[in-house]
Amino acid sequence: MDWLFYIAAAVAILATVMVITRLNAVHALLYLIVSLLSVALIFLRLGAPFLAALEVIIYAGAIMVLFVFVIMMLNLGPRSTERESSWLRPRMWPGPIMLTMILLIELIYILTQSGGQPMGTGTIEAKQVGIALFGPYLLAAELASMLLLAGVVGAYHLGRSSREDRI
Repeated sequence: MDWLFYIAAAVAILATVMVITRLNAVHALLYLIVSLLSVALIFLRLGAPFLAALEVIIYAGAIMVLFVFVIMMLNLGPRSTERESSWLRPRMWPGPIMLTMILLIELIYILTQSGGQPMGTGTIEAKQVGIALFGPYLLAAELASMLLLAGVVGAYHLGRSSREDRI
């Protein structure tokens, strides 16, 4: 059953390469969503359904929607309507659709197979993730949260000072 893992990994690599090589930000975001969905499928295959659900809900769902909203908000102007329609031309869709269909077929196969065990040693539950995160890795989790908070404060400060300079 390792071939399921390798198919999802190949889709993740291909989608990530497409993210890096796309010049249009909306096209790159579509491929990034496919890449995040394939990583979620890898987590599911490795026996971590909780992490797979978090990957889909948090990254592929909330954060990507936020990115799309920011991109759409930054393109305010008289030509924004025609620019937005040029982003999603029909010739752009076959790539993400094909990669997503591969992932969907693999997911359906994984969910419908009888007695399919994950590749890992066992299923990792949410309680185990919490115990590991706030047990021996408590200091690392707190340092990461402080780093993220410093990044948010720094981004606010940089955005605020540049906006005041324009006024």
